[in-house]
Amino acid sequence: MSYISTRGAAPTLSFEEAMLTGLARDGGLYVPAEVPVLTHAQIAAMAGKSYEEVAFDVMRPFIGTTFSDAEFKALIDQAYAGFGHAARAPLVQIDSNHFLLELFHGPTLAFKDFAMQLIGQMFQAALGRSGSRVTIVGATSGDTGSAAIEAFRGLEAVDVFILYPNGRVSEVQRRQMTTPVEANVHALAVDGDFDDCQAAVKDMFNDFAFREEVKLAGVNSINWGRVLAQVVYYFTSAVSLGAPHREVSFTVPTGNFGDIFAGYIAKQMGLPIADLVVATNRNDILHRTLQTGAYTKEGVVPTISPSMDIQVSSNFERALFDAYGRDGMAVAGQMDDLKKGGFEISQGAYQMLKDTFKSGRASEEETSAAIQRYLANHGELLCPHTAVGVHVAEAHLGETPMVTLATAHPAKFPDAVKAASGVTAPLPPRMADLYDRQERLTPVANDLAALQAVIRDRIAR
Repeated sequence: MSYISTRGAAPTLSFEEAMLTGLARDGGLYVPAEVPVLTHAQIAAMAGKSYEEVAFDVMRPFIGTTFSDAEFKALIDQAYAGFGHAARAPLVQIDSNHFLLELFHGPTLAFKDFAMQLIGQMFQAALGRSGSRVTIVGATSGDTGSAAIEAFRGLEAVDVFILYPNGRVSEVQRRQMTTPVEANVHALAVDGDFDDCQAAVKDMFNDFAFREEVKLAGVNSINWGRVLAQVVYYFTSAVSLGAPHREVSFTVPTGNFGDIFAGYIAKQMGLPIADLVVATNRNDILHRTLQTGAYTKEGVVPTISPSMDIQVSSNFERALFDAYGRDGMAVAGQMDDLKKGGFEISQGAYQMLKDTFKSGRASEEETSAAIQRYLANHGELLCPHTAVGVHVAEAHLGETPMVTLATAHPAKFPDAVKAASGVTAPLPPRMADLYDRQERLTPVANDLAALQAVIRDRIAR
C-alpha cells in the first residue's frame, strides 16, 4: 500500500512514512494510491464481531507491512481498552428511523479518541523500532488537542505541542489540555482563531529547516492515520443496522471535513451508504461551497459549537483531489487561490461533490432548540455539535436509516448545554476533579517565529 500527495509533487510513501510525516513536503495531504474494496461477504461477516475485530478487518488492507497481524491486533486492543463502553461506539435510537452513534466514550469524551488513541500506539511502536524521537505539533479547535495530549502524554519518544485559540474553547476542553502534569506535553494558547493555529502548523511543516531540526510530526486530521481510524465506526454502525444488505445514511457535524471524509472512504470501500450529509454551524463554509461551488472565506464567528468554528477545512482538499480526477496540479492551483481568499470549483468537480455529499446548517438558535427538544422529547442530552447534526439530519430523514454522529459528551460544553436545557451534564467520575487540577499553559502571540522559538526551547534534546 502506497500513499500519494493531493498536490502531486511529493514522494510516494509507505503507510508508516505517511503516518509519521503528516503533511506532504509539497504542502499536500497523503491519501492511499488506491482504496481497497471489501466484498459483500467480508462486510456481512462483520456482524456480531467486536469493535476491535472490525477495526482490524477495515484497517488492515491500508497498513501494508508496517505491522504484523499480531502486532496490529495488539495495538488496536491497547488503543480501545480504556473506553467506557463495551461496544466502544454504541448506537442509540432516537426516532423511528434515526440513530445516534455515541462517539464520546473514550478518555477525553470526544470522537477524536478513536483515532488518537490508536495513533499514539502506532507512533510508539514505530518509533520504538527505530529508536527515533519526534516533535508532534498540532492545532485544535477544542477536541483534537486533548485527545492528542491524552494519547502521547508521558511517552519517551515524543514531545507534544498543541496550539489552541485562546478564549475560544470550552473550559472543559481547555482544562483537558492544560492540566496533564507530564513534562512532554505543552499547551500553547495562541492569540487568534483556529484557522490561525492551523495555518501556523502548516507553515512549520513547510519550513523544511525547522521541520528537520525538531523532527516534526503531525497528528491533526491532516494525518492519514487519523482518517483511517475513523472509517471503522461507519462499518460497525452500518452493519448493526443491516448493511451490506441495506443502505444506511450518515449526518456528520464537521468543521475540518475529516470525519465526513472517513465516511466517504467507507463508501469507496464498498459500504452501502446512501447519503453523506455535512452539518455545519453558522461558520458554514462547507455548506455554502456545496450549495454554490465557490469556496470563499468569510471569517470565523465564535459559536456554542466551537470545534466547528473553522473556515479552512483541511480535509476538503482530499475530497477535491478525487473530484478533480486526482489531478494534483489542479488541487495545488486551488490551494494557491485559497490563500487569496477563495476559489471557484470547476463544473465537473463540483458535480462530483454535489453527487457525493449533501449539506445543511444550524444557527445558534436552532442548535439550542435542538438540545432542548431532544431532551424533552427523547430523553437525550446532546452536546452542541451533536445538536447541529440532528437538526440538519431532520431535513434528510427518509426510509433509509439515518445515523447522526454524536461527536462529544455534553459535559464538555456545560455552559451551552445548561443555557439551552437547564440541565448540568456531570463529568464522568474519573474526571470529577478536573476543575480542581492546576493548569499549565503558555500564551503565545499569533506569530510563527514566536511559536517556533517556544518549541525549540521546550523540546527534549
